[in-house]
Amino acid sequence: MHMADAMVSPAVGATMYVATGLATAYSIHKLRKEENLNKKIPTMGVMGAFVFATQMVNFTIPGTGSSGHLCGGLLLSAILGPYAGFLSMIGVLLIQCLFFADGGLLALGGNVWNMAFYGCFIGSLIWKLVMKKGMSKKKIAFASILGSILTLQMGAFSVVIETLLSGVTELPFGTFVTFMQPIHLAIGLIEGLITATVLCFVYEARPEMLWNNNKNESTVKANRFSYKKTIAILACLFVIIGGGISLLASANPDGLEWSIEKITGSTEIEGENDSVYETVQGIQDATSILPDYTLKDTESTIGTSVSGIVGGIVTVVFLIVIGQVIKLTRKKEAKVNE
Repeated sequence: MHMADAMVSPAVGATMYVATGLATAYSIHKLRKEENLNKKIPTMGVMGAFVFATQMVNFTIPGTGSSGHLCGGLLLSAILGPYAGFLSMIGVLLIQCLFFADGGLLALGGNVWNMAFYGCFIGSLIWKLVMKKGMSKKKIAFASILGSILTLQMGAFSVVIETLLSGVTELPFGTFVTFMQPIHLAIGLIEGLITATVLCFVYEARPEMLWNNNKNESTVKANRFSYKKTIAILACLFVIIGGGISLLASANPDGLEWSIEKITGSTEIEGENDSVYETVQGIQDATSILPDYTLKDTESTIGTSVSGIVGGIVTVVFLIVIGQVIKLTRKKEAKVNE
């Protein structure tokens, strides 16, 4: 559901950057106050890399000719909480945009809002409500499926609204929303099942890693693995998924591209000849080392594996650095207040 620059006007793109910026500043403010920040930072890196890798694996939606992929906002917030989860999703989407030209740079603010804000903040609210009286596998599955469906529906509808307000395409509102909502309903259901599987593994391995878990739950339920071993397993999974399973990804257009194709006959929309679009495209061309997750000037499938591993490693490093910077600013503020 990564929007291209051709779908948004500079005014809408700037507005979504402001909205995303405010949510980012608030998340940083709240994260600085969390007591378990030291342990959360490496988890942000590994889980961010895991989401990056899983987003590369498009799954076919039977009978449609379309495909979808995990967004990951709910998955991240269920482990990290909404604030660290949101920042981790920003890291994933930023790296995808700059290094792999996945989603437009002008549209990045909107893409963060559509995939990260709803998934992390609305998703975490659903998670918190479901887990209010204790946690179980059934509740995890229910929250994962319900949260994934609802947040993806909100994200898909926001894409339609942002496109409508931009007025730079000829996509009719009624037709566009008629295609976008049902296909993302199916994608949300599958994402919910994938999310539930991962979270149930974490629940079995290290239940206290799940956000908003009842404190008594961790004492009642024995840990199967240590914290380090659980993180190591998730790290190995991102390498396997990004470096190997990503080669099996569906070639069908994703839900957004499929919807556009149903209306226009093509999965792509031509952008306007404008200095703003040319500038952001030039920046993206200069920064994308592996455009479309391939090696430049070659169609070798090795580029997909390289992209999955390199992207995951860059995500780990980026998010750990961001986490450390937040921790350092907290320490400096504490010294000033002494």
